[in-house]
Amino acid sequence: MNDDSRSRPIGVFDSGVGGLTVVAALRRRLPGESILYLGDTARLPYGTKSPATVERYSQRNIEFLLERGVKAVVVACNTASALALPHLTLPVPTWGVIEPGAREAQRRARNRVGVIATESTIASSAYTRALHQLAPNLEVSTRACPLFVPLVEEGWTDDPIAEEIAERYLAPLKAAGVDTLVLGCTHYPLLVPVLRRVMGEDVSLVDSADAVAGAVARGLAEANLLNPATGGGEAHFMVTDASDRFRRIARQILERDISLEWVDVI
Repeated sequence: MNDDSRSRPIGVFDSGVGGLTVVAALRRRLPGESILYLGDTARLPYGTKSPATVERYSQRNIEFLLERGVKAVVVACNTASALALPHLTLPVPTWGVIEPGAREAQRRARNRVGVIATESTIASSAYTRALHQLAPNLEVSTRACPLFVPLVEEGWTDDPIAEEIAERYLAPLKAAGVDTLVLGCTHYPLLVPVLRRVMGEDVSLVDSADAVAGAVARGLAEANLLNPATGGGEAHFMVTDASDRFRRIARQILERDISLEWVDVI
């Protein structure tokens, strides 16, 4: 692999702004890498779409990133990781968020793991399968939380409305006595203050972003794809429907203002 190939960006896509939590983790872990981010905001949310639709959207998003010259792809969307990634054959190293998140949850769990995610991710049983492959006797409880993504996209991440909704969604998991909670959607880390209050300090909250960044770092090293540069990697952000809301939440996640390119991937 020549230096020009290694200096190409890592492509990252999500249905919206939540995947920027993965971008932030990648920037911390791999400061020399450039990142090309695609937020498919025009077709948000993915979590209520059919598996065939999610697979079609994901295939086109990845093709778009490959056309832009990425050397690897991170599917920073739990729904796409669960429903589309297993069916795609790709010419570059590709990572989803399910397996790294499951591994981190299994490492932390004592007895019972809860998983919260979109309707499609929960229906796929992807996390339950991944956790049971790692620890067959682990008790796993799941709960779809479809209102969490629009709450985050609206910027209502730490207020009484979010807390009331979280209380209703999480009551069965609290009753089941889960000791570890997987945030099975990249939007959900923005709700951590609310989730921590609702679940209590004794429950470990697993955000897969850092685990994914670690998997990417190891995979790029094994494939001899790490950028030789040690710092100064650039990040470019694209959306399929530009909005001030995206910029506002991106500033909260990345702690800086960003510029957006409005693109059409259809």
